[in-house]
Amino acid sequence: MNPRSWVWGRDGPRWPVVVLVLLSCAVVVAVGVAGATSTTSFGPFNPSWDGASDLRNQVDEAPAVEGELVTETSRYSEVDPDDTVAIVIAPDKPYQGADIAHVRQFVEDGGTLVVMENFGPGGEQLIADVGADAQPNGGLLKDDLNYYQAPAMPVAAGVENHTLTTGVDQLTLNYATAIQPGNATVLIRTSEFAYLVDNDSQGVDDADELSAYPVATVETVENGSVVVVGDPSISINAMVDQPDNGVFLERLYTQGDTVLFDVSHNEQLPVLTQAVVLIRGSAPAQVLIGLVGVAGVWLLSRRPIESALRRFVAHLPAGPWSPAVSTRRHHSTSVMSDDGRAEYLRRRHPEWDEERIQRVIKALNRPGTERDDNE
Repeated sequence: MNPRSWVWGRDGPRWPVVVLVLLSCAVVVAVGVAGATSTTSFGPFNPSWDGASDLRNQVDEAPAVEGELVTETSRYSEVDPDDTVAIVIAPDKPYQGADIAHVRQFVEDGGTLVVMENFGPGGEQLIADVGADAQPNGGLLKDDLNYYQAPAMPVAAGVENHTLTTGVDQLTLNYATAIQPGNATVLIRTSEFAYLVDNDSQGVDDADELSAYPVATVETVENGSVVVVGDPSISINAMVDQPDNGVFLERLYTQGDTVLFDVSHNEQLPVLTQAVVLIRGSAPAQVLIGLVGVAGVWLLSRRPIESALRRFVAHLPAGPWSPAVSTRRHHSTSVMSDDGRAEYLRRRHPEWDEERIQRVIKALNRPGTERDDNE
Protein backbone atom coordinates (compact mmCIF):
# COMPACT_ATOMS: atom_id res chain seq x y z
CA MET A 1 0.00 0.00 0.00
CA ASN A 2 1.46 3.35 -1.02
CA PRO A 3 0.61 6.60 0.86
CA ARG A 4 -1.90 7.66 -1.80
CA SER A 5 -3.88 4.45 -1.41
CA TRP A 6 -4.26 5.15 2.32
CA VAL A 7 -6.55 8.08 1.57
CA TRP A 8 -7.86 7.22 -1.90
CA GLY A 9 -9.60 3.94 -2.62
CA ARG A 10 -11.20 2.48 -5.74
CA ASP A 11 -14.47 4.25 -4.98
CA GLY A 12 -12.98 7.66 -4.16
CA PRO A 13 -11.60 9.33 -1.02
CA ARG A 14 -11.51 7.33 2.20
CA TRP A 15 -13.02 10.13 4.24
CA PRO A 16 -12.25 8.86 7.77
CA VAL A 17 -8.55 8.64 6.85
CA VAL A 18 -8.66 12.03 5.09
CA VAL A 19 -10.21 13.66 8.17
CA LEU A 20 -7.70 11.92 10.43
CA VAL A 21 -4.75 13.16 8.34
CA LEU A 22 -6.06 16.74 8.24
CA LEU A 23 -6.70 16.82 11.98
CA SER A 24 -3.27 15.34 12.69
CA CYS A 25 -1.60 17.97 10.51
CA ALA A 26 -3.53 20.76 12.24
CA VAL A 27 -2.54 19.48 15.69
CA VAL A 28 1.13 19.11 14.70
CA VAL A 29 1.22 22.65 13.27
CA ALA A 30 -0.53 24.14 16.33
CA VAL A 31 1.75 22.36 18.79
CA GLY A 32 4.82 23.30 16.75
CA VAL A 33 3.91 26.98 16.63
CA ALA A 34 3.05 27.08 20.33
CA GLY A 35 6.24 25.27 21.26
CA ALA A 36 8.54 27.38 19.12
CA THR A 37 7.22 30.90 19.76
CA SER A 38 6.92 33.17 22.77
CA THR A 39 4.74 36.07 23.90
CA THR A 40 7.38 37.58 26.20
CA SER A 41 8.14 41.25 25.55
CA PHE A 42 11.63 41.68 24.03
CA GLY A 43 11.80 37.89 23.65
CA PRO A 44 14.01 36.66 20.78
CA PHE A 45 11.33 34.11 19.80
CA ASN A 46 8.37 36.46 20.04
CA PRO A 47 7.23 37.29 16.46
CA SER A 48 4.68 39.89 17.62
CA TRP A 49 5.26 43.65 17.55
CA ASP A 50 6.85 43.68 21.02
CA GLY A 51 9.20 40.74 20.44
CA ALA A 52 12.80 40.73 19.24
CA SER A 53 12.62 37.87 16.72
CA ASP A 54 13.61 40.19 13.84
CA LEU A 55 16.80 41.18 15.65
CA ARG A 56 17.60 37.53 16.32
CA ASN A 57 17.07 36.74 12.63
CA GLN A 58 19.24 39.72 11.69
CA VAL A 59 22.08 38.35 13.79
CA ASP A 60 21.58 34.82 12.44
CA GLU A 61 21.84 36.11 8.88
CA ALA A 62 24.92 38.25 9.50
CA PRO A 63 27.87 36.53 7.78
CA ALA A 64 30.60 37.67 10.16
CA VAL A 65 29.02 36.77 13.52
CA GLU A 66 27.49 33.77 15.22
CA GLY A 67 24.49 34.26 17.51
CA GLU A 68 23.87 32.15 20.58
CA LEU A 69 21.18 32.08 23.27
CA VAL A 70 22.43 32.08 26.85
CA THR A 71 20.20 30.62 29.54
CA GLU A 72 22.95 30.17 32.14
CA THR A 73 25.52 32.87 32.96
CA SER A 74 28.22 30.21 33.29
CA ARG A 75 28.41 30.43 29.51
CA TYR A 76 30.18 33.80 29.90
CA SER A 77 33.25 32.03 31.28
CA GLU A 78 33.40 29.61 28.32
CA VAL A 79 33.68 32.10 25.45
CA ASP A 80 36.57 34.26 24.26
CA PRO A 81 35.68 37.67 25.77
CA ASP A 82 37.82 39.63 23.32
CA ASP A 83 35.65 38.45 20.40
CA THR A 84 32.26 38.33 22.13
CA VAL A 85 29.41 40.80 22.55
CA ALA A 86 26.74 39.99 25.16
CA ILE A 87 23.32 41.64 24.82
CA VAL A 88 20.97 41.98 27.80
CA ILE A 89 17.53 43.44 27.05
CA ALA A 90 15.37 44.60 29.98
CA PRO A 91 15.91 41.63 32.33
CA ASP A 92 12.89 40.68 34.44
CA LYS A 93 14.92 39.49 37.41
CA PRO A 94 18.05 40.94 39.05
CA TYR A 95 21.43 39.30 38.60
CA GLN A 96 22.83 38.05 41.89
CA GLY A 97 25.72 36.08 43.34
CA ALA A 98 27.50 33.84 40.85
CA ASP A 99 25.55 35.36 37.94
CA ILE A 100 27.03 38.79 38.64
CA ALA A 101 30.48 37.27 39.08
CA HIS A 102 30.34 35.56 35.66
CA VAL A 103 29.25 38.73 33.83
CA ARG A 104 31.69 41.00 35.68
CA GLN A 105 34.62 38.65 34.95
CA PHE A 106 33.59 38.55 31.30
CA VAL A 107 33.77 42.35 31.08
CA GLU A 108 37.00 42.61 33.04
CA ASP A 109 38.64 40.08 30.70
CA GLY A 110 37.81 42.13 27.61
CA GLY A 111 34.17 41.35 26.74
CA THR A 112 31.62 43.87 25.49
CA LEU A 113 28.36 44.06 27.44
CA VAL A 114 25.35 45.85 25.97
CA VAL A 115 22.51 46.58 28.41
CA MET A 116 19.25 48.05 27.13
CA GLU A 117 17.11 49.29 30.01
CA ASN A 118 14.62 52.07 30.68
CA PHE A 119 12.59 51.56 33.86
CA GLY A 120 13.46 48.13 35.26
CA PRO A 121 15.73 47.63 38.25
CA GLY A 122 17.26 44.44 36.83
CA GLY A 123 19.26 46.22 34.15
CA GLU A 124 20.23 49.15 36.41
CA GLN A 125 21.65 46.82 39.05
CA LEU A 126 23.57 44.78 36.50
CA ILE A 127 25.21 47.91 35.07
CA ALA A 128 26.31 49.03 38.51
CA ASP A 129 27.49 45.59 39.61
CA VAL A 130 29.85 45.13 36.66
CA GLY A 131 31.53 48.42 37.56
CA ALA A 132 30.04 50.78 34.94
CA ASP A 133 29.39 54.42 35.78
CA ALA A 134 26.41 55.18 33.51
CA GLN A 135 22.88 54.65 34.82
CA PRO A 136 19.36 54.90 33.35
CA ASN A 137 17.51 57.92 34.79
CA GLY A 138 14.17 56.13 35.15
CA GLY A 139 12.01 59.03 33.97
CA LEU A 140 10.03 58.97 30.72
CA LEU A 141 11.74 60.91 27.95
CA LYS A 142 9.51 63.13 25.74
CA ASP A 143 10.09 65.66 22.99
CA ASP A 144 7.22 67.79 21.69
CA LEU A 145 9.09 68.93 18.57
CA ASN A 146 11.17 65.99 17.39
CA TYR A 147 9.28 62.73 17.56
CA TYR A 148 8.08 59.79 15.45
CA GLN A 149 4.38 59.25 16.24
CA ALA A 150 4.03 60.90 19.63
CA PRO A 151 6.14 62.98 22.03
CA ALA A 152 6.90 59.79 24.00
CA MET A 153 8.64 58.47 20.85
CA PRO A 154 11.38 61.08 20.44
CA VAL A 155 13.87 61.11 17.59
CA ALA A 156 17.40 61.35 18.98
CA ALA A 157 19.57 62.88 16.25
CA GLY A 158 22.46 64.12 18.35
CA VAL A 159 24.90 61.46 17.14
CA GLU A 160 28.54 61.73 18.20
CA ASN A 161 31.44 60.63 16.01
CA HIS A 162 32.39 57.15 17.21
CA THR A 163 33.04 53.70 15.74
CA LEU A 164 29.76 52.51 17.28
CA THR A 165 27.76 55.21 15.48
CA THR A 166 29.18 54.83 11.97
CA GLY A 167 26.28 55.09 9.54
CA VAL A 168 23.86 56.16 12.29
CA ASP A 169 22.09 59.52 11.90
CA GLN A 170 19.46 59.08 14.59
CA LEU A 171 17.64 56.69 16.90
CA THR A 172 13.85 56.41 16.86
CA LEU A 173 12.87 55.84 20.48
CA ASN A 174 9.75 54.41 22.10
CA TYR A 175 9.18 55.06 25.82
CA ALA A 176 12.85 55.61 26.54
CA THR A 177 14.65 57.11 29.46
CA ALA A 178 17.74 59.30 29.61
CA ILE A 179 21.16 58.02 30.65
CA GLN A 180 23.14 59.69 33.41
CA PRO A 181 26.57 59.16 31.85
CA GLY A 182 28.91 59.86 34.72
CA ASN A 183 32.37 59.26 33.21
CA ALA A 184 30.99 57.33 30.21
CA THR A 185 31.26 58.60 26.63
CA VAL A 186 27.96 59.78 25.20
CA LEU A 187 27.15 58.21 21.82
CA ILE A 188 23.70 59.66 21.05
CA ARG A 189 21.60 62.51 22.48
CA THR A 190 18.06 63.77 21.98
CA SER A 191 17.32 67.21 20.63
CA GLU A 192 17.67 70.14 23.04
CA PHE A 193 13.88 70.24 23.43
CA ALA A 194 13.54 66.93 25.27
CA TYR A 195 12.35 66.65 28.87
CA LEU A 196 11.68 64.00 31.52
CA VAL A 197 8.32 63.22 33.18
CA ASP A 198 6.97 60.57 35.52
CA ASN A 199 4.34 59.20 33.12
CA ASP A 200 2.96 59.63 29.62
CA SER A 201 -0.03 61.71 30.73
CA GLN A 202 2.26 64.54 31.79
CA GLY A 203 3.38 67.29 29.44
CA VAL A 204 6.07 69.91 29.70
CA ASP A 205 5.68 72.59 32.38
CA ASP A 206 7.78 75.38 33.81
CA ALA A 207 9.53 73.01 36.21
CA ASP A 208 10.80 70.70 33.47
CA GLU A 209 14.29 71.16 32.14
CA LEU A 210 14.54 71.15 28.36
CA SER A 211 17.86 69.61 27.39
CA ALA A 212 19.69 67.31 24.97
CA TYR A 213 19.62 64.15 27.07
CA PRO A 214 22.03 61.23 26.48
CA VAL A 215 20.29 57.99 25.43
CA ALA A 216 23.30 55.78 24.65
CA THR A 217 26.76 55.65 26.22
CA VAL A 218 29.89 53.51 26.18
CA GLU A 219 32.67 53.21 28.73
CA THR A 220 35.73 51.15 29.44
CA VAL A 221 35.56 48.83 32.46
CA GLU A 222 38.89 47.08 33.13
CA ASN A 223 39.74 45.45 29.76
CA GLY A 224 36.18 45.42 28.43
CA SER A 225 33.40 47.80 27.47
CA VAL A 226 29.87 48.46 28.69
CA VAL A 227 27.29 50.04 26.40
CA VAL A 228 24.13 51.39 28.02
CA VAL A 229 21.06 52.22 25.92
CA GLY A 230 18.07 53.90 27.57
CA ASP A 231 15.50 52.22 25.33
CA PRO A 232 15.13 48.43 24.97
CA SER A 233 12.34 49.08 22.46
CA ILE A 234 14.79 49.86 19.66
CA SER A 235 15.23 46.06 19.50
CA ILE A 236 11.56 45.08 19.09
CA ASN A 237 10.00 44.08 15.78
CA ALA A 238 7.88 47.25 15.56
CA MET A 239 10.91 49.53 15.97
CA VAL A 240 14.03 47.75 14.74
CA ASP A 241 13.49 48.96 11.16
CA GLN A 242 12.88 52.58 12.15
CA PRO A 243 15.77 54.99 11.40
CA ASP A 244 18.48 54.10 12.37
CA ASN A 245 17.79 51.53 15.06
CA GLY A 246 18.82 48.46 13.07
CA VAL A 247 22.03 50.10 11.91
CA PHE A 248 23.02 51.04 15.46
CA LEU A 249 22.26 47.55 16.76
CA GLU A 250 24.36 46.07 13.96
CA ARG A 251 27.26 48.33 14.91
CA LEU A 252 26.99 47.00 18.47
CA TYR A 253 26.81 43.27 17.82
CA THR A 254 29.44 43.22 15.06
CA GLN A 255 32.14 44.30 17.54
CA GLY A 256 32.86 40.61 18.04
CA ASP A 257 32.61 37.26 16.28
CA THR A 258 30.12 35.83 18.78
CA VAL A 259 26.87 37.42 19.96
CA LEU A 260 25.34 36.16 23.19
CA PHE A 261 21.62 36.85 23.65
CA ASP A 262 21.45 36.66 27.42
CA VAL A 263 17.92 35.55 28.34
CA SER A 264 18.97 33.96 31.63
CA HIS A 265 17.00 36.49 33.68
CA ASN A 266 13.94 36.85 31.45
CA GLU A 267 10.79 34.79 31.09
CA GLN A 268 11.28 31.18 30.02
CA LEU A 269 12.01 30.31 26.41
CA PRO A 270 9.48 28.35 24.30
CA VAL A 271 9.43 24.63 25.09
CA LEU A 272 10.96 23.49 21.80
CA THR A 273 13.68 26.14 22.03
CA GLN A 274 14.54 25.05 25.56
CA ALA A 275 14.84 21.48 24.31
CA VAL A 276 17.16 22.52 21.46
CA VAL A 277 19.35 24.58 23.81
CA LEU A 278 19.52 21.65 26.25
CA ILE A 279 20.48 19.18 23.53
CA ARG A 280 23.13 21.48 22.04
CA GLY A 281 24.74 21.96 25.42
CA SER A 282 24.64 18.34 26.56
CA ALA A 283 26.71 15.60 24.92
CA PRO A 284 24.80 12.82 26.80
CA ALA A 285 21.50 14.24 25.49
CA GLN A 286 22.85 14.21 21.94
CA VAL A 287 23.95 10.59 22.31
CA LEU A 288 20.55 9.64 23.75
CA ILE A 289 18.68 11.32 20.88
CA GLY A 290 20.90 9.49 18.40
CA LEU A 291 20.23 6.13 20.05
CA VAL A 292 16.48 6.77 20.12
CA GLY A 293 16.58 7.66 16.41
CA VAL A 294 18.48 4.48 15.52
CA ALA A 295 16.07 2.39 17.60
CA GLY A 296 13.10 4.04 15.89
CA VAL A 297 14.45 3.27 12.42
CA TRP A 298 15.08 -0.34 13.45
CA LEU A 299 11.58 -0.76 14.85
CA LEU A 300 9.97 0.74 11.75
CA SER A 301 11.97 -1.58 9.54
CA ARG A 302 10.83 -4.55 11.63
CA ARG A 303 7.17 -3.54 11.82
CA PRO A 304 5.99 -1.81 8.66
CA ILE A 305 3.78 1.24 9.02
CA GLU A 306 1.26 -0.28 6.65
CA SER A 307 0.34 -3.08 9.05
CA ALA A 308 -0.17 -0.59 11.89
CA LEU A 309 -2.34 1.57 9.65
CA ARG A 310 -4.43 -1.43 8.63
CA ARG A 311 -5.08 -2.28 12.28
CA PHE A 312 -6.11 1.31 12.97
CA VAL A 313 -8.49 1.76 10.05
CA ALA A 314 -10.09 -1.59 10.85
CA HIS A 315 -11.60 0.11 13.94
CA LEU A 316 -13.10 3.02 12.00
CA PRO A 317 -16.92 3.19 11.64
CA ALA A 318 -18.14 0.97 8.81
CA GLY A 319 -19.88 2.41 5.76
CA PRO A 320 -19.98 2.14 1.98
CA TRP A 321 -16.98 4.50 1.84
CA SER A 322 -15.11 2.88 4.72
CA PRO A 323 -11.59 1.58 4.08
CA ALA A 324 -12.33 -1.13 6.65
CA VAL A 325 -15.18 -2.44 4.49
CA SER A 326 -13.01 -2.24 1.37
CA THR A 327 -10.21 -4.11 3.11
CA ARG A 328 -12.53 -6.82 4.40
CA ARG A 329 -14.19 -7.22 1.00
CA HIS A 330 -10.85 -7.64 -0.73
CA HIS A 331 -9.71 -10.01 1.99
CA SER A 332 -12.84 -12.12 1.66
CA THR A 333 -12.16 -12.74 -2.04
CA SER A 334 -8.39 -13.00 -1.90
CA VAL A 335 -8.20 -15.83 0.66
CA MET A 336 -11.06 -18.00 -0.70
CA SER A 337 -10.44 -21.18 -2.63
CA ASP A 338 -11.71 -21.38 -6.22
CA ASP A 339 -14.66 -23.52 -5.11
CA GLY A 340 -15.49 -21.04 -2.36
CA ARG A 341 -15.34 -18.17 -4.81
CA ALA A 342 -17.59 -20.00 -7.24
CA GLU A 343 -20.15 -20.67 -4.51
CA TYR A 344 -19.97 -17.05 -3.37
CA LEU A 345 -20.50 -15.74 -6.91
CA ARG A 346 -23.45 -18.10 -7.55
CA ARG A 347 -25.19 -16.78 -4.44
CA ARG A 348 -24.33 -13.17 -5.21
CA HIS A 349 -25.18 -13.32 -8.93
CA PRO A 350 -27.68 -16.11 -9.64
CA GLU A 351 -28.19 -14.69 -13.16
CA TRP A 352 -24.57 -15.48 -14.15
CA ASP A 353 -23.88 -18.68 -16.06
CA GLU A 354 -21.08 -21.07 -15.08
CA GLU A 355 -18.77 -19.90 -17.87
CA ARG A 356 -18.88 -16.31 -16.64
CA ILE A 357 -18.25 -17.36 -13.05
CA GLN A 358 -15.13 -19.26 -14.09
CA ARG A 359 -13.87 -16.23 -16.08
CA VAL A 360 -14.25 -14.02 -13.00
CA ILE A 361 -12.42 -16.54 -10.81
CA LYS A 362 -9.60 -16.73 -13.35
CA ALA A 363 -9.35 -12.95 -13.38
CA LEU A 364 -9.24 -12.79 -9.58
CA ASN A 365 -6.35 -15.27 -9.54
CA ARG A 366 -4.12 -13.03 -11.64
CA PRO A 367 -1.22 -11.50 -9.60
CA GLY A 368 -1.89 -7.87 -8.51
CA THR A 369 -5.58 -8.06 -9.47
CA GLU A 370 -7.89 -6.15 -7.09
CA ARG A 371 -11.11 -6.15 -9.11
CA ASP A 372 -14.43 -5.72 -7.44
CA ASP A 373 -16.59 -8.87 -7.45
CA ASN A 374 -19.38 -6.96 -9.26
CA GLU A 375 -17.26 -6.88 -12.43
